Amino acid sequence: MDTTTSLTADAIVVGFGKGGKTAAHALTDAGKRVILIEQSEEMYGGTCPNVGCVPTKMLVHYSNSRRLEDEAQEFFANSIEGVRALTASFRAGNFAALDGKDTATVITGAAHFVDAHTVVVGVGPDQITITAPTILINTGSEPIVPDIEGIATSAHIVSSTELTRAAVLPAHLVIIGGGYLGLEFASIYRHFGSEVTVLEAADRLLPKEDDDVADVATGILLGDGITVVTGATVTRIDDIDGGTRISYTKDGTTTTIDGDAFLAATGRKPATEGLALEAAGVKTTHRGAVIVDEFLRTSQPHIFALGDVNGGPQFTYVSLDDARIVIDQLLRAGTRSTSDRVAVPRTLFITPPLATVGLTEREAREQGRNILVARENVADIVAMPRAYTVEETRGMMKFILDADTDLILGAAILSIDAQEVINTVALAMRQGVTATTLKNAIYTHPSTTEALNEVLGKIVA
Repeated sequence: MDTTTSLTADAIVVGFGKGGKTAAHALTDAGKRVILIEQSEEMYGGTCPNVGCVPTKMLVHYSNSRRLEDEAQEFFANSIEGVRALTASFRAGNFAALDGKDTATVITGAAHFVDAHTVVVGVGPDQITITAPTILINTGSEPIVPDIEGIATSAHIVSSTELTRAAVLPAHLVIIGGGYLGLEFASIYRHFGSEVTVLEAADRLLPKEDDDVADVATGILLGDGITVVTGATVTRIDDIDGGTRISYTKDGTTTTIDGDAFLAATGRKPATEGLALEAAGVKTTHRGAVIVDEFLRTSQPHIFALGDVNGGPQFTYVSLDDARIVIDQLLRAGTRSTSDRVAVPRTLFITPPLATVGLTEREAREQGRNILVARENVADIVAMPRAYTVEETRGMMKFILDADTDLILGAAILSIDAQEVINTVALAMRQGVTATTLKNAIYTHPSTTEALNEVLGKIVA
């Protein structure tokens, strides 16, 4: 029997990520009828609470809590169980919060466009056809699997998702790629007790950062026992008894390394495959990212793209800001845009974390800026006893200052609590607060923020 269903709504949201769900809540609160489509019941709430920010940062916490007397495998399995419980709770909460609203409906299934106003969920006689005057695309991104011989058939490749859910701790984890994702998992699994090797194609880790910052971060990773091979091009993957053998070239020499599992941390791409965007007249880049203007409108003005799918910075908080822009377009003045974004911070959650914002020293000098540099090692910051109270004195703080205006142009904070302190610095940059004002401010004690009292006076160049 044909059970095809046709529905109408004021707005369709394809994807349950941060941007999509935030916009969906705002639209329903405004009295709009919203249908949100998510292809997997395991992804209610999006990447962040399920397989991204929340589980990985929880694993950072657990891994740094392991004591010498804790048996590695048992401790790891218990940690994964804790992650599963939290993510399940968040997932259920996200679903209930939206689907429980009178004018909102969550439909689970794969969606694709059939025209510019119509989306179909599912296939066959049970498919659902939904039509709306406004559509939001929020399908996120997915891992890029590099073109390496043997990788597609290997039984030992693990995804970042599996590394937040699998209860077996690998004895030796090999990570291909030394970007944010690769280094975070390297730090996590090393602290849990795995042997970890990172193979990075670039000549050094963190090539976008200044040399001094990258050197200190690399030293911390090496000091934790992580093996780092830079300038390495992986050429082949072979499964062997009980594990995998990875071949790579460096300086013209081929070397092999054996591991229990390997992670291809070589980036992510917008998840647009299968959406049939061409049927809606929505244009994409050669990488599959949905092309948008500064108001996040696609080539079809009534269709918006939010979050990773539009090819912008792959951060949950940027997806949230995308939602603010779309909400402003649909419900308010319509003036907010991506061009309003200034001093957007980012954090690499190794231990201790590295948080950065704005220009590096190299970028500032290349731009011909008249700058001053304030820099100090965490272990030498007298006004920051918190580092000693939590027994984590590794790292450094660095600030790039405009010598003419005393404004902060950029910062790199490699320190305990860096992910928090960088928000204060970024806010100061957005609001035009001078370095002198930050240096002379009153902060709580003992805290990491009070390091600003001292470091901003340490002009070294």
